[in-house]
Amino acid sequence: MAQSGAPYTERTPRVVAARRLLRRRDRGRAGRFLVEGAQAVREAVRCGSVLELFVTERAAIQHPELLETPGARVSLITERAATGLSGTVTPQGIVAVCAALGRPAADALRGTRLVAVLAGVADPGNAGTVIRVADAAGAGAVLFAGDTVDPHNGKCVRASTGSLFHLALGVEPDPRLAVAACRQAGLQVLAADAGTGRNLDDVVDAGTLVAPTAWLFGNEVHGLDRELLAAADHAVAVPLHGHAESLNLAAAAAVCLYASARAHRRRLPGPIT
Repeated sequence: MAQSGAPYTERTPRVVAARRLLRRRDRGRAGRFLVEGAQAVREAVRCGSVLELFVTERAAIQHPELLETPGARVSLITERAATGLSGTVTPQGIVAVCAALGRPAADALRGTRLVAVLAGVADPGNAGTVIRVADAAGAGAVLFAGDTVDPHNGKCVRASTGSLFHLALGVEPDPRLAVAACRQAGLQVLAADAGTGRNLDDVVDAGTLVAPTAWLFGNEVHGLDRELLAAADHAVAVPLHGHAESLNLAAAAAVCLYASARAHRRRLPGPIT
């Protein structure tokens, strides 16, 4: 442990400073954010993002390997201090302070073949789940465009279950510039839109998804605005074969990203022997 004596309390200056990172404004100023839970912290350690680690005695016993995090200051804290740093009802007692991951769109998109672009997405749980889905589908980046939730929001970080450390996170305040950056990176832009889009099955059959692709996803309630729809190469609708009214954002993103992943990985059949 870095400190000697009793565990830090909720009033200890280092804990107070870390608690400020629960606010977006303070995260932006500090260039840091909080990561909670053993699994997410483990992924942060692997990518070298952890600057400071707070653990309770209980968590230290359960996860002793994390106490040796290289380059990080490790501090023992009380359960009450852990509760103050947590955004959950039942804190795990392990919270890391990490360097911010957001980068300019052009940097995040470099060398990618599959990207999810979130434009105006408001719910941090949805955003974090899309990061997790994009990671699972093999995407190289997730781009946060326009008035979209902060990727370093605690709920978003938790919903990603560590996947935000596996791919590039791009941030572009202007969604039109985000689309332009995707094109400059050699990606076609497909807008997921249930109202105006071509059927995804038809797009798959036409071979459209073989090309490097940026999928554009809009607000959970209002979808994509007309300007962004017009800026995309195609609008694509996920078909609903049953009686469901619609799919939520994360489910639709999973269908679209995996359709692209399959197209990118599909091999031509060999000769019949």
